[in-house]
Amino acid sequence: MNESNAPTLTHLPVLPLKRTVLFPGTMMPLTVGRDRSIAAVEAALKTEDKTLLVVAQRDAQTDQPTLEDLYPIGTKAVIKQTARTPEGHYNILIQGLERFVLLKLDQMDPYLQARVKQLAPPSEQSTEVEALHRAILDIITELPKLIQTPGVHEAVAALGTEEDPVVLAYRIASLLNLTLDGEQQLLAAPTRADLLRGLYAALSREVQILQLRDKITSEAREKLGKTQREYLLREQLKTIQQELGEGNGEEDEVGALRTKIQEADLPEHVRKETDRELARLAKTPSASPEHQVIRSYLELVLELPWKKSSEEGLDLAHVRKVLNEDHYGIKEVKERIVEHLAVLKLNPSAKAPILCLVGPPGVGKTSLGQSIAKAMGRTFERFSLGGLHDEGELRGHRRTYVGALPGRIIQAVRRAGVNNPVIMLDEVDKLGRDFRGDPAAALLEILDPAQNHTFRDHYLDLPFDLSKVFFITTANTLETLSQPLLDRMEIIRLNGYSEREKREIALRYLWPRRLKEAGLRAEEVNLPEAVLDQIIGRYTRESGVRQLEQMLGRITRKVAVTFADRPENSPAAPVDITQSLLDEWLGQERFQPEEARKNLPAGVATGLAWTPTGGDVLYIETTLLPGSHELTLTGQLGDVMQESARAARSYLWSHAESMGLDISRFKRNGVHIHVPSGAIPKDGPSAGITMATALASAYVGKPVRSDTAMTGEISLTGLVLPVGGIKEKVLAAHRAGIRRIILPKANEKDLKEVPQEVRDELTVIPVDRIEEVLPAAFNQDAASQPEKHESLTTSTAS
Repeated sequence: MNESNAPTLTHLPVLPLKRTVLFPGTMMPLTVGRDRSIAAVEAALKTEDKTLLVVAQRDAQTDQPTLEDLYPIGTKAVIKQTARTPEGHYNILIQGLERFVLLKLDQMDPYLQARVKQLAPPSEQSTEVEALHRAILDIITELPKLIQTPGVHEAVAALGTEEDPVVLAYRIASLLNLTLDGEQQLLAAPTRADLLRGLYAALSREVQILQLRDKITSEAREKLGKTQREYLLREQLKTIQQELGEGNGEEDEVGALRTKIQEADLPEHVRKETDRELARLAKTPSASPEHQVIRSYLELVLELPWKKSSEEGLDLAHVRKVLNEDHYGIKEVKERIVEHLAVLKLNPSAKAPILCLVGPPGVGKTSLGQSIAKAMGRTFERFSLGGLHDEGELRGHRRTYVGALPGRIIQAVRRAGVNNPVIMLDEVDKLGRDFRGDPAAALLEILDPAQNHTFRDHYLDLPFDLSKVFFITTANTLETLSQPLLDRMEIIRLNGYSEREKREIALRYLWPRRLKEAGLRAEEVNLPEAVLDQIIGRYTRESGVRQLEQMLGRITRKVAVTFADRPENSPAAPVDITQSLLDEWLGQERFQPEEARKNLPAGVATGLAWTPTGGDVLYIETTLLPGSHELTLTGQLGDVMQESARAARSYLWSHAESMGLDISRFKRNGVHIHVPSGAIPKDGPSAGITMATALASAYVGKPVRSDTAMTGEISLTGLVLPVGGIKEKVLAAHRAGIRRIILPKANEKDLKEVPQEVRDELTVIPVDRIEEVLPAAFNQDAASQPEKHESLTTSTAS
């Protein structure tokens, strides 16, 4: 190669190949699965010409090749077609362009990128080159006689018309069954003569092999009939397997399976099916794809625990001890679980309950399922249903499909090894549904104690008893679940935690766990409760404790850095976590001690809302629009919330005179109601009394108390109707620093779920009608009670 005529250096992504070489001018389909290779393909696709360097690696076992692991000469290729597989891999079609020399790897991650230089193609002319070219053309004309497959004549005719010996050589080399070194030598050949000599030798050897194979086939066909031929081939296969140490052949494999089936404790209907499948296996050639399908099926049947159960001694005292050790608070939830287990203890033949743990993220639903399994002494298996669209993932795929597998339920039982494990189905509220089926509908049979004792997986196609399985599902909300599915489950709600409960959970569980993960001892770090309270109140605002654990993890990592930076012989004095360290390590406080607005202008009222992640404080803002008569609603309000706003305005308008409101202001002014956080959709009836209060505040021009929040549905006749999510709403108000709450009187019973320490710090005002809400919302005397307010006029007289 003439180096002076070589092109300038360039940089290309590198795609290493195992066991093959790409030649210039040829097309090659590839499946790309390694992380670096996927990144290299994606980097090439982002460029205009979509090119990369394809180079063979010396050892196919090397998963992360370096410069020394790659051959120095590769082929620049362009990506013609791409397709993404469900596993995240790429199926691509590439075309080789030119040879390039790999000089240096510029980067290793996220993909290999190399500095390369073009290698000029062999171009010399000589008598030897012409002779080799003709000899190769003569050989390929003999190939159709030796290869009796469709399309050979057309392929040979196309090769015979190629006048460029280099292009011809590369095309033939890509078709031959050469070793990796042989292909690389042809690619790296410096001259045409070297390239054609190597190709002629390989092509001659291939022709000799084809001629010998044809001779052997002809002789065997003349001497042997079909039966004798099959017998001879099987005998040869047995001999080959014995020589390679791969067992004693097919009969021994069938015999081993027959022995396992005889020794296994299988139900009678299962044994009949396995005997039938075993007879099919004995008649199926081992080279047939059906052979492996039947064998995999029989292995699954033998691994399933048809009669094997875990021994359990349900000791309710032990159950309570485990639940109390693993979880703080949630007394009602623990008692519900103990009640279910008490029934199983008194009646072991009773069907296992189907529990559904519902609550915001981070309240301990998944860990509670693990504790139940631990308390019962059962095996625990878990898998997530979030984003699952294919019904076959749960019920399996029929064996007629290529790559069929049993469903996740049967796989979980096989992993457990017993027929009575605890199986947790996480995120059941996030199931998908599309043309592949409805997984939620498949759960109807799985979670129905009246049906699941004969559950049939599509792959297994045998009735399997799931009635002994203790199923636990988790969800953040029940709104997306169908009613038939809800009817099959016992709903247990896990609500959010108060700040006191969070402090106890952090001290008992989160902080020790984070210290252990960071390699620290408790005596090396001092975390005062006052500082912990600041973390809870000013850096997290959630129903659960997941963000709190993340904050504690950040602190332990900072402490670990402090210890790691100390000299080896220096005394390891304990680290005291202080407020100043919080500001440095965790950054600025995310939440103020009192999130509630301290000074509400006229027309603004504080409401309480429920969300799947817990309670939240909601501000309803209203303003009058002089000269208009319309009611404008903004903030992505749903239909129910819009109807509540219209009902509130209609009630105030119709009762303006009795409540001391100026009715002329209704006639002269339109109203605009807005709920901030406009990017978040909102709906529900519980903001009815809040909207009525905000409207009344706008009409009289007097602000509502800033320390008061409210929730409740309003009717057109002025009734305040009960709403849901009281505990979450009250806890949200308490976290935000609000100390007065107006609730529907019918919701007073729900306050029992609120921790006592939270109730002690709140003034709760139960109301039945809107006439009781308005005086309580406007009165500035914190000690006043709702029964003292007779009308809005008395509360605003001053």
